[in-house]
Amino acid sequence: MADLLGTFEQAVLLSILRLGEDAYGRAILRQVQVSLARSVVAGAVYTTLDRLERRGFVDSRLAPGTAIRGGRARRYYMVAAEGNRMLADAQKTLAEMWQGVKLPVAVKS
Repeated sequence: MADLLGTFEQAVLLSILRLGEDAYGRAILRQVQVSLARSVVAGAVYTTLDRLERRGFVDSRLAPGTAIRGGRARRYYMVAAEGNRMLADAQKTLAEMWQGVKLPVAVKS
């Protein structure tokens, strides 16, 4: 279970999948905030993207700068095959963990 993705990593990967070709840093940040229904610091998303890329779960490409962005390039992200596999493993593991559990669970006093 040590190599399972954390909740935040899953939120970032799923945001990239939802955004498709429009998955760049700020868009991913906004999507993660919507998914988690809370405010998220941009640095947390960028740090997670860097870590996911180092682990081979995400690939990125640098797009040419545009006049609107003052010539600055924009980095776009896509989930790599290994990232898809890790998401599928996390989904399967959680489903197995929840199997047979019905909420609300009666609490013994």
